[in-house]
Amino acid sequence: MAQSNFDRRRINGPDESFPPLFEADEEDPVHNLPRTRRGRSADDIRPIFLKAGLISQANGSAYIETERTKIACAVYGPRQSKTTVYSENGRLNVEVKFAPFSCTRRRAPIRDAEDRSVAVQIHQALWPSVRLELLPKSTLDIFITIIENDGIEGCIASGSVAASAALADAGIEMLGLVVSCAASTIGKEIWLDPTEEEARMASGSLILSGMPALGTITNVWQSGRLTPEETIQCMEACQGRCLDIHTVVAQALLDNAQVT
Repeated sequence: MAQSNFDRRRINGPDESFPPLFEADEEDPVHNLPRTRRGRSADDIRPIFLKAGLISQANGSAYIETERTKIACAVYGPRQSKTTVYSENGRLNVEVKFAPFSCTRRRAPIRDAEDRSVAVQIHQALWPSVRLELLPKSTLDIFITIIENDGIEGCIASGSVAASAALADAGIEMLGLVVSCAASTIGKEIWLDPTEEEARMASGSLILSGMPALGTITNVWQSGRLTPEETIQCMEACQGRCLDIHTVVAQALLDNAQVT
């Protein structure tokens, strides 16, 4: 009778539990970080190559390359929405797909959670800039293909820049060009535009998207551990570099317009 409450189908754990202690936790990870950045300073971003109008079948397109991050973007629309319900504002759809050879390990051709999370961040960055109220019962489709991946932060930032340039190339009326910049805290320094290896060493990362022409911020994405002071410093550093990226995007669109 004493064992009537005992469940034989489960493993009953102890009444109290304690977190395990590892030798690595006793070491200070700051001493293992590199003191200097290879190839560029902490406030430098990777060189940007941006070309608009490369996909002839699309209404607008753009290709961006920042060293080992390569992204192609195509915009189709505005097209009539397939839903029968009338909508005063148009819809903006963003779909992100990683090429099977884009990462170190081969990716499955089906979409996964990482694809959707990147698409959500890019959609949030672009949505305030597009004048969807001028496109009732219409749909704008943005397809982003990541050809080579060098960190999720770089994919979100470069994808937002490429998508904004593709929208402008398609002739979609916008309030301003959207540009993005990422920053990571490594030790006591803030490194802009981190690579995958640098972001892995960072204690926290932040991506800021905005329209420098209007001085507005459209989206802020943060991961890891950042203090309020570090967050403000990262945002200020990203805002300064967004002005330079905006100049590159505007010049690329101007060059494409003069050629066509």
